[in-house]
Amino acid sequence: MNYRPGFNSIPPVVKNLIIVNVLMLLATFVLERVGIDLYTYLGLYFPLSEKFRLHQIFTHMFMHGGLTHLFFNMFALYMFGRVLESVWGPKRFLTFYLVTGIGAAVLHSLVNFIEYEHVASQISPDQVAYVKEAGYGLWAEGKNFSDPLLGKLNMVLNTPTVGASGAVFGILLGFGMLFPNTQLMLLFPPIPIKAKYFVMGYGAIELYLGISQPGSNVAHFAHLGGMLFGYFMIKYWNKNSKRFY
Repeated sequence: MNYRPGFNSIPPVVKNLIIVNVLMLLATFVLERVGIDLYTYLGLYFPLSEKFRLHQIFTHMFMHGGLTHLFFNMFALYMFGRVLESVWGPKRFLTFYLVTGIGAAVLHSLVNFIEYEHVASQISPDQVAYVKEAGYGLWAEGKNFSDPLLGKLNMVLNTPTVGASGAVFGILLGFGMLFPNTQLMLLFPPIPIKAKYFVMGYGAIELYLGISQPGSNVAHFAHLGGMLFGYFMIKYWNKNSKRFY
């Protein structure tokens, strides 16, 4: 008889994170039918936006933009997170997950602030104030300013960021650091590659895309933020303890 690991065999934190993320997407779909947009309340807005709330730094990582977005994040969480949780234990793994997710939000917001300041320096203070006053209403209607600078500023202010990708990239980084020589099989192209090279390559691609495609729908610097905070956490743990628990 062949053994196939069931859902009950998944470590508790990974299992509960998957459940929470699935339930949040279902709640998003259900509440949308009655006119409640959870993205507005729980997605991460730029700190200078009138829609920003402090709790969004935490809640954004449990929101997803659709089934495909959710599936790929949860699949990566399942594949790599269960290994890390079995090594570190539930408490340390959950700490790592949350810190890398929050770290992703911090770096993403910092990059957005630099972009905001760059655009704001090219227009007048009155135009900045006008975007802050009228921009969200336009954005909510699926519209934007025709002026490219005003439109870019409005996009920074009023585009919510959602997803567990920052924490997932932190987990990917953690796996690569703990098991650097583990062979992973790529889908495209179908070749084996060591985990450490996979992680370094993925990080380099995210950095390139973040620089070359500013304002894209993918928060590349959030992914890098998860990896960066994950790296520092593991280095700190290695320095201050003889082993992982």
